[in-house]
Amino acid sequence: MKKIVFASHNKNKVEEMKSLLKDLYEVISLTDIGCFDDIEETEPTIEGNAQLKANYITSKYNIDCFADDSGLLIDALNGAPGVYSARYAGEPKNDKNNLELVLKNLENHSNRKAHFKTVIALNLKGKHYLFEGSINGKITEQPKGENGFGYDPIFIANDLDKTFAEMDLQEKSKISHRGIAIQKLISFLETYHAENQ
Repeated sequence: MKKIVFASHNKNKVEEMKSLLKDLYEVISLTDIGCFDDIEETEPTIEGNAQLKANYITSKYNIDCFADDSGLLIDALNGAPGVYSARYAGEPKNDKNNLELVLKNLENHSNRKAHFKTVIALNLKGKHYLFEGSINGKITEQPKGENGFGYDPIFIANDLDKTFAEMDLQEKSKISHRGIAIQKLISFLETYHAENQ
């Protein structure tokens, strides 16, 4: 079976991708290929950072690769935290601090509209592809729920009455920005695989 690198060290994310792509590819992680470089995300957009990570791995290791980048974009904060979502409250990365800073910065805003966005960049046989997923919602006044990570405890998707952190993984994956982008990636790879047997 052909190998493809998922540019991540996150074991949970890697396991998820392994299970989703098991019939098409052997998904391997950055850890598996011995890449522990700190790939600096220097692009001003989510798309740019996803592509930057994929390009770095493809050029250094000469292997097909995909990488993802996500962000929370809040209307009242002019799209912040955006590309800085993981480091919004500064280094080192800390989900709790990031979340608290968002709530603090929204204290005097009645507009709490926001959306999550994920972009997956795929480098396959010398070509580049992008897959995007997004979901609209709002930011809560207080964190709720114990599941998920990042900003999940303060984000409620439109037409729902609970935060991402109050959902289980399967429930969230069906509707989340990341889930949507992953489904687009899988559909593309299934078609690509069938046409290039």
